[in-house]
Amino acid sequence: MNLLESIDQKNLPKHLAIIMDGNGRWAKQQGFLRAFGHENGSKSVKDTIKTCSKLGIEYLTLYAFSSENWNRPKLEVEALMKILINSLKKELGTLQENNIKLNAIGNLDKLPKSAQKELMDVIDKTKNNTSLTLTLALSYGSREELVHAIKSISDKVKNNIISIDTIDDSIINEHLYTQNLPDVDLLIRTSGEHRISNFLLWQIAYAELYFTNVLWPDFKDQDLYEAIISYQKRERRFGKTSEQIK
Repeated sequence: MNLLESIDQKNLPKHLAIIMDGNGRWAKQQGFLRAFGHENGSKSVKDTIKTCSKLGIEYLTLYAFSSENWNRPKLEVEALMKILINSLKKELGTLQENNIKLNAIGNLDKLPKSAQKELMDVIDKTKNNTSLTLTLALSYGSREELVHAIKSISDKVKNNIISIDTIDDSIINEHLYTQNLPDVDLLIRTSGEHRISNFLLWQIAYAELYFTNVLWPDFKDQDLYEAIISYQKRERRFGKTSEQIK
């Protein structure tokens, strides 16, 4: 069965977010070090980006490195940073060919200077692309993001830039790392875990959640199609009744 033909092109998630989990376990199953899993996971990243672009999905956000990941073994962190830098260098051409704009969210100042430089270079070179906005969540933690937003808003209230009475959803959105992105429609997590892991907690308030047992390096186009088809079978009510949205 060709799953691609089963996808309703008029009902695609505008913003797809993915928690790419299972690289380490995949490597362990193969008898290799965790870094080998991350390297193979980068192939799934490339394939997923290209497929989303071809499908016509407008926004794709990938949880590439969490704020908690800094606590992992030093060698693994160094390997992840090296893979990030090499991938950015290698995939600039692919991003340009597919008209993809690169974006990044998180506490980017914590990244190694070499990674920051490469990241900003690719962001600048793809800033005028219009097909798909690819956002990498790097050194990202949603609670840290919310604390940052609260501090920024509090400072503006203190200095009479905004009134406390005007604070609403839109004001909070304006102070998040994702201020230029729409809310998430579909969140996918691979590897069989059923957790959000401090990812886009505000932005997924009404997202559809999809969990798969597939480990990230094994995640293929067919797995993505299955997730989208599942999403399209769901009724998104946003607090209303079924009758109200018909």
